[in-house]
Amino acid sequence: MTTPTALVTGASRGLGLALATSLNARGWQLVLDARDGDRLATAVGSLPLPGLVTALSGDVADPAHRATLAAAVPARLDLLVANASDLGPSPLPPLAELPLPAFERLLAVNTVAPLALVQLLLPALRRAGGRALLVSSDAAVEGYAGWGGYGASKAALDQLGRVLAVEEPDLRVYAVDPGDMATDMHQAAFPGEDISDRPSPDSVVPALLRLIGGDLPSGRYRTAELAPAGAPA
Repeated sequence: MTTPTALVTGASRGLGLALATSLNARGWQLVLDARDGDRLATAVGSLPLPGLVTALSGDVADPAHRATLAAAVPARLDLLVANASDLGPSPLPPLAELPLPAFERLLAVNTVAPLALVQLLLPALRRAGGRALLVSSDAAVEGYAGWGGYGASKAALDQLGRVLAVEEPDLRVYAVDPGDMATDMHQAAFPGEDISDRPSPDSVVPALLRLIGGDLPSGRYRTAELAPAGAPA
């Protein structure tokens, strides 16, 4: 049986690390990315099977880094997880005060980079009949004050996923809203507040595994609506 392979961006902490840990424990070969090289190295060292991991630090908004990631992927790619995200300025500003360079950065990381990786990796995904998991947010569909830039970038990502699913019917394309979690990025959205009551990223992983290993059609899903299921094959 061929060892399945996944590329997970933003894998040094939070949801990316939680999912990478689960896949690694199941024997997946992983290509992992994060901006902070030291934090990424520490994360890989904590994995149960670090020998199955290729870790490449860099910024997904950088075309050269994306090319390096794509070159590290074998001929077949079973799973692309576009998890790396930028929140924007903290505290979150209203749209009237959102610096346009910050909005451009949000689009570059949250929208353009996932599409660019999909373009680079489509041949490998097609060979495997693989899956693309695009990490979205409820801010993509709800009008929350302060979340306009981030939400717009994720709404655009959702639409890219919808169209990709139509254009690539042999792939599974999922936009997934993991809900509120106790992560560094979510804490940055609420500076000075205690968010320890939010669920841990680990609690979301069973729902993601259902998308990765099950037969659900392409579409947009909220992890809260996905009952826990078994591990991917």
